[in-house]
Amino acid sequence: MYLFLSMLAGADIVLSTCTVPQDLAIFWFHAQEISLDRCIAQLFFIHCTYISESGILLVMAFDRYIAICYPLRYTTILTHVLIGKIGLTIFLRSYCTVFPMIFLLKRLTFCKTNILQHTGCEHMGLAKYSCDDIRINIWYGFFVLMSTVILDVILICVSYMLILHAVFHIPNQQARHKALNTCGSHVCVIILFYGPGIFSALTHRFGHLISPHINVLLASVCILIPPMLNPIIYGIKTKQIRDQITYVLLSKTI
Repeated sequence: MYLFLSMLAGADIVLSTCTVPQDLAIFWFHAQEISLDRCIAQLFFIHCTYISESGILLVMAFDRYIAICYPLRYTTILTHVLIGKIGLTIFLRSYCTVFPMIFLLKRLTFCKTNILQHTGCEHMGLAKYSCDDIRINIWYGFFVLMSTVILDVILICVSYMLILHAVFHIPNQQARHKALNTCGSHVCVIILFYGPGIFSALTHRFGHLISPHINVLLASVCILIPPMLNPIIYGIKTKQIRDQITYVLLSKTI
């Protein structure tokens, strides 16, 4: 579990590093210009990290399923070698699916407005300013979304259905409560990660009914809130992390 938490923390750090400096430069120093190459580089890292974090949340759901349904075989199933392979697969999946976007964007000619609506760059948000045919970009973006994030959400739901089925067959109520409590942090992180993204997608679909400022705010929330709150959630819910934080803080005050 702690290896997966380390992966999640690493993804949060990369996602924050890709976006927060740019946001602060815009609001503090009014640095409102960005080159096309920098914009493409930023969206590459944002999309890569977002897909990686989605994959990590899926693997953590699998981790909870093994811990609850096969507790005696947990360490024999999730070995360090398997976890390393899983981490490599998550990275390669995100890299291989996002990398073609660079060439799909570089082939376009941008002749419309050069004012981006959001503080960060994203694939379709940039492609729509092109005067060329962007149907390939639209369909490829849809393919990436369906084969990564949407697939992850479906598999996470399946894993939790299996977890709930196993938990409610536990005769001891205290053991049942303890099993459900181990999933609390993960469920909170899932809601924080996917919730704003789904709501943002709905606002884009019905954008004529909502102020553009709300769309910009939601897009920023999708990227900034999960990295900020994930450590707090796991720090509060995980006893070992909570004890270590308390030990570090008390040792500094003594």
